[in-house]
Amino acid sequence: MNESTLALLVPFGFFLLVGLSLWMLLSYFAKKNGEIQQTLRLALEKGADVPAELMESLSANNSHPQKDLRRGIVWTAVAVGLGLVGLFTPDPSNHALMGTLAAAAIPFAIGIAYFAMHYLAKPQAH
Repeated sequence: MNESTLALLVPFGFFLLVGLSLWMLLSYFAKKNGEIQQTLRLALEKGADVPAELMESLSANNSHPQKDLRRGIVWTAVAVGLGLVGLFTPDPSNHALMGTLAAAAIPFAIGIAYFAMHYLAKPQAH
């Protein structure tokens, strides 16, 4: 395998990995929701009463109040980690640092957005 073929396979492998990971995640949640729906359908067909609390808990948004803050911390930590990778890469021209800082800007912006959502969602609590 020559270098040009390898240079083409690396990006394809990355995008294949991202796509496969997304497919696995989405199929897991689809299967989980399908099993819950099938169980409820079977219970209703057999004449069992489904408690109102169960239906409310399935349809309610049960997110933790600190969920946005936690996600913001994680995304910002990923951005800092990417920046540190570029900082500690031995490259006298600083191209590695600039490249990883450019890549770190995306998770950093996502983390800042989660922080903003956390602090703007409930202004009376802060």
